[in-house]
Amino acid sequence: MGSGTGNDVLGRGLRVLGKAIRAEPRLFVVSSLGSSLFGLLIVANSYVVGFLIGHVVAPAFAAHRVSAAGLALAVAALLGISALRVASIFARRLGAGFMQFRLQARYRRAVTRRYLSLPPEWHQRHATGSLLSNASSDVEAAFAPIAPLPFAVGTIVMLLGAMIALFVTDWVLAMVGVALFPALFALNFFYSRRMSPRQIHAQRMRAKVATVAHESFDGALVVKTMGREADESRRFAVFVTELRDGLVAVGRLRGVFDPLMESLPSVGTLAVLVLGTWRLQNGAVTVSEVISVAFLFTVLAFPVRAIGWVIGELPRSVAGWDRVQAVLSAEGDLRYGEGELPGDGPAELRFDRVGYRYADGPPVLTEVSFAVPAGRTVALVGATGSGKSTIAALALRLVDPESGSVSLDRVKLPDLSAAALAGAGALVPQIPFVFDDTVRGNVSLDRPGVGDDEVWAALRLAQAERFTGGLPERLDTAVGERGTSLSGGQRQRLTLARALAGRPRLLVLDDATSAVDPRVEAAILGALRAAGTSLLVVAYRRASIALADEVVYLHQGRVVATGTHQELMATQEGYRELVTAYEKADK
Repeated sequence: MGSGTGNDVLGRGLRVLGKAIRAEPRLFVVSSLGSSLFGLLIVANSYVVGFLIGHVVAPAFAAHRVSAAGLALAVAALLGISALRVASIFARRLGAGFMQFRLQARYRRAVTRRYLSLPPEWHQRHATGSLLSNASSDVEAAFAPIAPLPFAVGTIVMLLGAMIALFVTDWVLAMVGVALFPALFALNFFYSRRMSPRQIHAQRMRAKVATVAHESFDGALVVKTMGREADESRRFAVFVTELRDGLVAVGRLRGVFDPLMESLPSVGTLAVLVLGTWRLQNGAVTVSEVISVAFLFTVLAFPVRAIGWVIGELPRSVAGWDRVQAVLSAEGDLRYGEGELPGDGPAELRFDRVGYRYADGPPVLTEVSFAVPAGRTVALVGATGSGKSTIAALALRLVDPESGSVSLDRVKLPDLSAAALAGAGALVPQIPFVFDDTVRGNVSLDRPGVGDDEVWAALRLAQAERFTGGLPERLDTAVGERGTSLSGGQRQRLTLARALAGRPRLLVLDDATSAVDPRVEAAILGALRAAGTSLLVVAYRRASIALADEVVYLHQGRVVATGTHQELMATQEGYRELVTAYEKADK
């Protein structure tokens, strides 16, 4: 996205505001009416002050006596206007605040829902820090102009009311307003054009800083063990410095703009006093009218700045909105059908001439065909890069094949509903993810029908019952962020128990037991076989491979051979060498 011209940013920013107003029309009306009342009260207050000085204060000085009735009138008038201004400010701020925060919450939810609906392949192309920025600072930036927007609307009403009042008072004094008000708008427009690229650059750098920070913190273990603290600090400092310089550029321009906005109404006040004295001498105006107009110009500066605040935030709003829309309009959704799986026992998984490639890269899988019969265990064996993890992802439809089809119980996966697919299959990935929650929370995920009995049953199948029973608070033990209080093998068994608690008809293990003892792994696979669940296992250890009913041997994305472990050891030299190498590496 280019920075664009000032007109582009102004137009696009106003369209964003239009979408916000259409989304929350009632709150906008409430806040705008409150602000408009406030603006008109400023004009009214100026004329009330002028009237009181001309008809109460000045006569009191002339008579050397204060009239009780005049004093009561002054107090009543000022208190009445003050009370109305308090009510108008309350309505403006409450409406604008609710409107801004509701829009931010709505779009944060929308961005998060969109993240969760997009396939893993999309997430792999986008840095986590940038995604965090989309859901937080970008959404905040998109609706930053909402807070001052009703104030700006009230300011416009105030200026219109002021111009009418000025022309009613005296056309000569009104000409000062005719000259001043366009100058204020022109200054705001010029400010917007100059501020636009600075705000857009600063918003981009916020996302970049978040990305680098997340990467450094997420890889803290690698950074510390490799002694890269100083290098990472320097790398982070480069982006932080660029963000600082960008924000300084924003502040420098704002530092020039704000004094100019303050000085123009002061110039108008001076002009009113000069012209008002001349008109007063000619008898064209009264003292009250001159004081009213002069007082009006002295209080214009602050409300008029609200227009500048809105225009000044538009570039940042456009930058944030574009980044949010890039997520909401992202393509790559997996479309689901409405089908259900027949029966309720173990499901048959079948790959039929499946081909797949990532983006525009070379083929990862070519003409892959095999089946996992219901209730049986099939092991996927192949060298690194042969496509095993891709098959695991395709089996649970994390991605769709480029060609061919994948089916469960003869129903193609795209024809199944999302609920049916999620209920039928479960994947335990290579890298276990544990939530910052209790053991119970991590296994049950608050799913209906998964109580403590089901949690303990899943832990037994995953060979995790013993270590869980030894924890200080058993199921209520908090495991820390990413399960930091657990060992690698314990985390793997906990995530396996999570998958088993849902009673899947097909379980896919993508090297999901690599961190546990071989004997424990054999016990886990044996228990799963005895449970009758259909199993697709990415396996490396010879003992684990030997437990499978059938082995699918992959080489460079193709199925080279299928059969029992003993058959492949006898007939496939490449398989034999690979398994032997695994066995030697495991010793």
